[in-house]
Amino acid sequence: MQTEFISYADSQMQYAGYAAFDGAVTTRRPGVLVFHAWAGQDDFARAQAEKLAALGYVGFAVDMYGKGRRGNSAQENSALMQPCMQDRAMLLARAKCALNTLQHHPQVDRHRIGAIGFCFGGLCAMDVARAGLEGVRGVVSFHGLLGAPVGVAGGANPLHTKILALHGWNDPIAKPDDVVAWANELTASGCDWTLQAFGHRGHAFTNPEAADAANGMQFCELANRRGFAAMEDFLRETLSSAPAAQIGACPTPV
Repeated sequence: MQTEFISYADSQMQYAGYAAFDGAVTTRRPGVLVFHAWAGQDDFARAQAEKLAALGYVGFAVDMYGKGRRGNSAQENSALMQPCMQDRAMLLARAKCALNTLQHHPQVDRHRIGAIGFCFGGLCAMDVARAGLEGVRGVVSFHGLLGAPVGVAGGANPLHTKILALHGWNDPIAKPDDVVAWANELTASGCDWTLQAFGHRGHAFTNPEAADAANGMQFCELANRRGFAAMEDFLRETLSSAPAAQIGACPTPV
């Protein structure tokens, strides 16, 4: 496996992404963006990029905050995340910059791109799907925030990117009413969406350091294992070499 930090930039700032891939493979392969949680790109996000590389993809841990900008406390994390939450156009612009960087990587097939994200990163991945960006076939949200940007109600533009949401049903940040609103939004957009909900689980169930069950933040090995297995199957399907329109084709949604 080869790993490398890749500097990239937009008009606002410099970013430092982290790519992982099998250097022995000479043909182009699918790339998968990894959107980090609220603290910024960290060891966990980079480890996911490496896991994706082991599955045959080019994993790319995105930097949504800027090179060297990371949080070390709840207060710092929130201060970094809130500007993106308040300005979803800026969030999407940063995600597009990372996508463009991945699509120009010499090991990547730019027409077969996926994205996964955790917590805040789950929302980033879904906003990439909502934008209908070229080459992005499927995204996966792990215990992600679900709310659509203001003005996005579903149905205005057909959504061709497939979405898988892996969700703890007791998540205090994305409650059942939020899940229903999300499902209605995507259904109105004609999106091929899937929800896998884990009963009695809360937020951050993939994070081994989450240990605050009283506030709904708790790692769960079983949900973690099942979630990643679902992700692997979903990416295998959506990033197949077959044309996207032919993958898992079903009748028109009803």
